[in-house]
Amino acid sequence: MRVVVADATPLHYLILVDAVHILPRLFERIHVPAEVRDELTCEAIPALIRTWMRKSPEWLEVSLHQLFLLKIMLCRRLTQVKERQLCSLLPFGPTFYSLMIARCILAQRRGLAITGTLGVLDVASQLGLVQLQDVFVRLQKTNFRYHLHSWRRLLEEEKSRRKRTE
Repeated sequence: MRVVVADATPLHYLILVDAVHILPRLFERIHVPAEVRDELTCEAIPALIRTWMRKSPEWLEVSLHQLFLLKIMLCRRLTQVKERQLCSLLPFGPTFYSLMIARCILAQRRGLAITGTLGVLDVASQLGLVQLQDVFVRLQKTNFRYHLHSWRRLLEEEKSRRKRTE
């Protein structure tokens, strides 16, 4: 299993569509900067997400970015504060997996996998943990933004996998 550094977006939507349970099955631990925790517990966020975050499981660890000042220095060229904070949590070792939407060139240069909500759902589908069609129906009821082409491709791939196993 791999450890993850997460932005708010994947957690936000996985909680909303009742699919957050897949994360500990995919990853050993998920680290979020304190700023991500704060974003997911502010009053503007749906109550379901705020409640989940306030009672978050032990596999979700809030990491204080002050512990990673050296790594922050490496990310100074990024323009958004959250992206710098996320990069500050990125490990130097290859055993980590980076789950985030942020465009972090530093992570890519280190060879870390970068994915988002759909990528995580696709991996969960490949392992039989979710059915994409069911989750996508719930995602469509939110303000989740996606490329229709990506959505259709993932559904077709899942359909092909299921046919091969029948």
